[in-house]
Amino acid sequence: MNIPSLQEIEAAATLVYREFQATPQYRWAILSERLGTHCWVKHENHTPVGAFKIRGGLTYLEALRQRGALPREVISATRGNHGQSIGWAARAHGLACSIVVPRGNSAEKNAAMRSLGVTLIEHGEDFQESREYAARLAAQRGAHMVPSFHRDLLSGVATYWWEFFRAVPQLDVVYVPIGQGSGACSAVAAKIALGHKVRIVGVVSAHATTYADSIAAGRVVESPVSTQLADGMACRVADQAALEILIPHLDHVVKVSDLEVAQAMRWIFSDTHNVAEGAGAAGFAAAMQERALLQGLVVGTTLSGGNVDAAVLAPVLTP
Repeated sequence: MNIPSLQEIEAAATLVYREFQATPQYRWAILSERLGTHCWVKHENHTPVGAFKIRGGLTYLEALRQRGALPREVISATRGNHGQSIGWAARAHGLACSIVVPRGNSAEKNAAMRSLGVTLIEHGEDFQESREYAARLAAQRGAHMVPSFHRDLLSGVATYWWEFFRAVPQLDVVYVPIGQGSGACSAVAAKIALGHKVRIVGVVSAHATTYADSIAAGRVVESPVSTQLADGMACRVADQAALEILIPHLDHVVKVSDLEVAQAMRWIFSDTHNVAEGAGAAGFAAAMQERALLQGLVVGTTLSGGNVDAAVLAPVLTP
């Protein structure tokens, strides 16, 4: 898969900014003190759906519109943020939207999707089962199945890295959580488009290692999922197209445990008073794990989402 060009990312930014302005990035003093070096945070928790995914949904459906291929109904699968993204964009285009989630999915993410007009369907024990069911359902209904990874999603998601790299050109290294791959691949696209020298470090849950295992093997390796906190990274099967982008361009991959993620969520809350969901704190958790290697560098992390249920957050903040 060829990655979006600078011209495509800039065009996507124009589309995104019809819905909301560029999100901020701050050098948080206490987080920097804790890390022992300059630490910048890109606040994708400040989008209208509380996560970066909204950018990709907007560009994906706009690409369908431009090709004259808008369907009557779109279907997709999610643990929450991708579903909100597609729900938001589908509502803007007047399309019916059904989203499949695993049983036991985040109650608050489910409510957020329903509020956007999404028909929510609970099916499967994990994201992979939900995705496979969504594909079958789309085929049965003649609806359009929106994938979790696609070039038309990347052009939108890349706008947040384009914003970050332009705002903080001195970044030496960024830590990027990997769920199904759009965030990390978009960081690669923005880096190449801008000719930036930043090193990109991928971050996976130690309890959902398909991307770490697949990158190491050079092919898709299915891995079990047992994370209880980083639902945005709870993927069992890596995407081959994402691997083709990540393998040559990631500096390395870091695995973070749920305990490390929980600690990072506490630090982010106490140091910035922002709420991070598990995947949203994973980048800072990885940076702290590699703290000794980062001294003197300008480090970037992404608070990629803040959509965590109160019932999950409360015991994390008061262990």
